[in-house]
Amino acid sequence: MSAPTSSHAYGIGVIAVIVGMSVFVVFYTSFYLPESLAKPSVSDHILHPEQDLIIEIVPGAVVEGNENYVPNKPTVILEVNNKVIWENNDETAHTVTPDHRHADSYSGDFGSTSVLKPGDTYEFLFTEPQDVPYHCTPHPWMTGIITVEKSRGI
Repeated sequence: MSAPTSSHAYGIGVIAVIVGMSVFVVFYTSFYLPESLAKPSVSDHILHPEQDLIIEIVPGAVVEGNENYVPNKPTVILEVNNKVIWENNDETAHTVTPDHRHADSYSGDFGSTSVLKPGDTYEFLFTEPQDVPYHCTPHPWMTGIITVEKSRGI
């Protein structure tokens, strides 16, 4: 006759797993997650620039060889005009899509999440020096580049 097996060892193991998972969840939600989602500290002057830079998607931009994003290669200065707004003034839908995945540490991923229908706008707040080449996904000949520079006062 064999000795009866105890379920105490099994119960202690289950309790240890539950306690371990609880500690992990508390750590993750209390310390790791808020720290990983925290935005960097950015000067109020950068967050609220003196003016906006408007980039127009001009009428007829859909035709290859025509002007498209105007201005096409602007230089943006932090604290001055680092909030950029693309306005679609064409009769066709367009996008503002980075040539390569690009993210600003404060504002997140750059690029319109959907097409800009005629009359729509897309805006992005640049908070750090960078060069961002971009294009229109349905019309790849439509290209532009934004150069973001520090203000002389920064």
